[in-house]
Amino acid sequence: MLSCAIDMFGERPYAAVSTAELAQRAGVARGLINHYFGNKRDLYLAVVRRMVTLPRPEKMSVPAGPLRDRVDASVSWLLDTIGEHGSTWVKVTGHEGVGDDPEVQRILDEADYAAADRMVAMMGLADSLHSAELRALVRCYGGLVKAAGREWIVRGSLTREQVHHLLADALTTLVAETFAKVDANS
Repeated sequence: MLSCAIDMFGERPYAAVSTAELAQRAGVARGLINHYFGNKRDLYLAVVRRMVTLPRPEKMSVPAGPLRDRVDASVSWLLDTIGEHGSTWVKVTGHEGVGDDPEVQRILDEADYAAADRMVAMMGLADSLHSAELRALVRCYGGLVKAAGREWIVRGSLTREQVHHLLADALTTLVAETFAKVDANS
């Protein structure tokens, strides 16, 4: 059911998805969707949670080596995560779903914090004295990630490789130059 909902919310806007059609596509009774998910909004929230759920930290390997190797590994991991459900990821992270919903925003904010934590850890900087500031910078970088994901997945104006270069260059600059300036002013 959740897999079908992920596909359907990726194919069309929230308002155009009906639980009756979803049940038919999933091959289940409509009541079963209500039993497991409640209403359509609750099902959508489950889709949002699934789209922004990251691998658990113990399932991730922290790359070694120079900064650029760690950044490239972080960006590859990020693009793999985005690419898994492409258009659905773009829609739920871009507020194209149910509009200005505080619960959706809370889920997205939690995901942004978790993603920043994971990226900082993957770059080997989690124990930095000013890691809170670095995490904030990486959360700002998240806006670029979402825009680049849209260009790659929705518009097709950039390839994955081009997006990788853009995001890796930006993250390298953020960590090597911008963070150093923030760290020096703290």
